[in-house]
Amino acid sequence: MTALKDRYIRFDWAIKRLLRQKANFDVLEGFLTVFIGEKVKIVDILESEGNQQAQDDKFNRVDIKAKNSKGEIIIVEIQNTSELYYLERILYGVAKAITEHINLGNTYQEVKKVYSISILYFDLGQGADYLYVGQNDFVGVHTKDHLKISRKEEGAIVQRFPSEIFPTYYLVRVNNFNEVAKSPLEEWIKYLKDGVISAETTAPGLREARQKLQYYSMDDAERHAYDEHINAVMIQNDVLGNARQEGLEEGLAKGRDERSLEIAKSLLDMGVAIDKIMNATGLDEEQIRSMK
Repeated sequence: MTALKDRYIRFDWAIKRLLRQKANFDVLEGFLTVFIGEKVKIVDILESEGNQQAQDDKFNRVDIKAKNSKGEIIIVEIQNTSELYYLERILYGVAKAITEHINLGNTYQEVKKVYSISILYFDLGQGADYLYVGQNDFVGVHTKDHLKISRKEEGAIVQRFPSEIFPTYYLVRVNNFNEVAKSPLEEWIKYLKDGVISAETTAPGLREARQKLQYYSMDDAERHAYDEHINAVMIQNDVLGNARQEGLEEGLAKGRDERSLEIAKSLLDMGVAIDKIMNATGLDEEQIRSMK
């Protein structure tokens, strides 16, 4: 019975259906606090693509856009399948968020910091880590010092690094996590990967998630919709996995054929007998004779 009670909803479904509700902000706030590294207080959920209950994006991509108490914009996106120009798309999404939340006639002082957190269930690029952070910085070409800029905040002149103004990107490569969960960050990654939340967790947001994201706390209709969502994710991953494997095998076979033809041509030019070339390459007599 304990195992049944400790079954938790996937985070993409929680974002789609539960974490937009003010009563559940504490789960999202805890998640953001752990990843961003400072206390986050959500004051509003903004309109985003993930707000729409469209059938065609219900399992591929889910996102939520929020505003914190400092007026900063935070985008959390969960991507279940690979996308060729993924970095370009999140760059566009951040640029769009910046321009959408500044009014015509405002000064550039009104431009807000944006955090983009991407939770990825596919292999993006090559790298050994499970968490990558991208920030803008300006480094002296000759002096190697980091530029600071002056700006006016609340009547005072303060020094800021450009990284405090430009967007910050987090790429969470969930499948690369294979650690024992000890820190709050690792506990969150463990939940994102395996759906496991320790009963002893003290990680911000996960304590609340243990109560609010239980599978058996949903009614029958909600559980059915959730199960259909999980089934769609599994089917899509299976189809894409098979397609990749078939493409790989086809590519290898083509490569072997091309290499065999190259070897056969070289042996033929050296005057090696056709029957010996056939044995060496696996090609038939007609293929070899056509090279003469």
